[in-house]
Amino acid sequence: MLIYPKIDPIALQIGPLAVRWYGLMYLLAFLQFWWLGRHRILTHPRLIRDGWRVAELDDLLFYGVIGVIAGGRLGQVLFYEPAYYLQHPLEIFAVWHGGMSFHGGFLGVLTAMALYVRKTGRNWLDVTDFIAPLVPLGLATGRIGNFINGELWGRVADPALPWAMVFPHVDNLPRHPSQLYQAGLEGVALFIVLWLFSGRERPRGAVSGAFLAGYGVFRFSAEYFRTPDAGIFGLSETISMGQWLSLPMIVAGLALCGWAYRRRA
Repeated sequence: MLIYPKIDPIALQIGPLAVRWYGLMYLLAFLQFWWLGRHRILTHPRLIRDGWRVAELDDLLFYGVIGVIAGGRLGQVLFYEPAYYLQHPLEIFAVWHGGMSFHGGFLGVLTAMALYVRKTGRNWLDVTDFIAPLVPLGLATGRIGNFINGELWGRVADPALPWAMVFPHVDNLPRHPSQLYQAGLEGVALFIVLWLFSGRERPRGAVSGAFLAGYGVFRFSAEYFRTPDAGIFGLSETISMGQWLSLPMIVAGLALCGWAYRRRA
């Protein structure tokens, strides 16, 4: 069995100023979003034809950062740990300690993109189709941040599993390193699928639908290896809070893809 390598969550400290790995992972996520977006704007025929400009990425990223941070934190508070934050309200602002909900961040980004669309006049689905393939690698870095923080550990695993890992700060039982599973599935695998799928011209809304359905399926699968969060419905060993929140994403994604292709036909 592997032993969780206790990693100092602080990457760099100068006097009272501390730079945490978790924050650096988010910075890396935003940087790769900008780089991939720039590449896609300069090379994708449809984006060139629709007049997308690299300069637009600055505004898009600004709106996205606000949506991710505000929505992700509020999602964690409301969906997963409402009782804890009710007792410790000031902890809501301590985002550097970790604790960001993807589903909350997703809703935050949708709200931010609605404001961006209102400002620019672009079509809503054109914007979401553009950003969908740029997101998954950022999700992967976020999960690596979870691993560095030693949080969101997995369920108890068979000791014979070669990569089973003991998290000493939790207990001495072998567990699935589910943070890395999620980085691989929701991050790398979803990125490959969406990047290849969106490389060719698709009907409006199809890429957004593929993101919703793909993320929902990968997240639902990975949750079987992750210790379930209590959530607002209480601790569940059958279906977790993350799975409950992923089900409507799968349904909505499939419906959006079906609508997009029927509309084109």
